[in-house]
Amino acid sequence: MPLYEYECRSCHHQFELLVRDETVKACPSCRSDALDKQLSVFAVGAHAPTFAPRSAGPSACGSCGDPRGPGACSMN
Repeated sequence: MPLYEYECRSCHHQFELLVRDETVKACPSCRSDALDKQLSVFAVGAHAPTFAPRSAGPSACGSCGDPRGPGACSMN
């Protein structure tokens, strides 16, 4: 069941509403059904590192990420 954010056009109250079906929704503050659905924002969190492991392919030398900086790759 999706959770939506609304703003009441009558009293400008902002609230979240768990939508279970297509019934008429009403403002919990003034009971008006003149509602505008708001753009919801959300955060995505990760518990794992966000970097890719070193490639084990045939061209991988293992020196990628050399602290000497760009141009230090021994494969050049």
